[in-house]
Amino acid sequence: MQKGRQADNLGQIPDAYIENEALRQEIEGLKGQLDKAVIVAEKAKATYDKLLKERDFHKMHHQRVQQEKKKLNGDIEKLKNLHVEYEQKYDELTEKYTHVMKEKMLLKLERDRLKAKTQIQKSTIPPISEAAPEPKMNATLKKLTPFPEDERPNPFQSQHFEPYPYKQSVMYKTYPGHMMAITRIAFHPKKAIIGTASDDYTWKIWTVPNGELIMSGEGHKDWVSGIAFHPKGLHIVTSSGDSTVKVWDFVNTTCTHTFKDHIQPVWSVAVHDTGDFAATASMDHNSKLLDLNAGKSRHTFRGHVDSVNHAAFQPYSNILCTSSADKTISLWDIKTGLCVQTFYGHLNSVNHSEFNLKGDTIASCDADGVVKVWDVRMVKER
Repeated sequence: MQKGRQADNLGQIPDAYIENEALRQEIEGLKGQLDKAVIVAEKAKATYDKLLKERDFHKMHHQRVQQEKKKLNGDIEKLKNLHVEYEQKYDELTEKYTHVMKEKMLLKLERDRLKAKTQIQKSTIPPISEAAPEPKMNATLKKLTPFPEDERPNPFQSQHFEPYPYKQSVMYKTYPGHMMAITRIAFHPKKAIIGTASDDYTWKIWTVPNGELIMSGEGHKDWVSGIAFHPKGLHIVTSSGDSTVKVWDFVNTTCTHTFKDHIQPVWSVAVHDTGDFAATASMDHNSKLLDLNAGKSRHTFRGHVDSVNHAAFQPYSNILCTSSADKTISLWDIKTGLCVQTFYGHLNSVNHSEFNLKGDTIASCDADGVVKVWDVRMVKER
């Protein structure tokens, strides 16, 4: 019986050993899994730490980008302000440069005038000179000339004018007559003659179309700005930058009278169709009506607020038209000296205006290159 029990106990030992061995192997397997889990955990931790670092790096980079963006926005605002300041300074410098260039051109013009004056030689044709004293006017010339009638027939009123074929026009001849710029040109009322005024202080008369010099006149102390023939064709009236207007006699080759009524340069002069009066346009903002027979100023037309650039008479009437740098055109009654109408519409200085032969239309031009046509009867722009 005892031997049988020992045998049973001996049979149980291997089973415990096997169980222990199985447990040991299971423990070893669990240890291996644990080691693997530890390795995975360590890798996960490393990845997590890496992601944290990358997050912190990107966060810092984002903050840096925001700071740079804020700084750039500030720099852009500063540049905008500097741009505005520089634009203002650029405009100021441009204006100063333009002013300096104008002064330079004026100085150059003055230098050329003085140079030309010293180089001009006496022509073989004896020039009209003011060396001789002006003849004294007798008692009849000192009487004021009566103004013409308001209602006078205009021979061109009923005429019809065909458009000129300007496309067929060709240049016939060039006259190299003056030493400096020519400021004005005028046709003789009865003969094929033209008169020219120049910055070289002289005026000259030429035949048309041959261009032969007939006569030259000296006497103004500055540039000659305007020239107009007397309707009878025996006298010339000139205006000048020396603020004077002179009347010249062809026959006696002398200056018969000098008007010194303006205080600044006279830009232009026009002679009335009766030949008794002349009108001036001056930088002193005024226009004057001169009595050529009496040698006196009859009226001063005041109303413009800037330089009066040109004056022209309405054909066969007592109306004077003046163009001004104040952008307006005014019509004046030469009898009363009052302004009867003012035309507004130009946006820059009006340099010139002229009536047509019928006297019902005015054409004007300004410093912007704009030409306007005005209907005097309707008192508006056509």
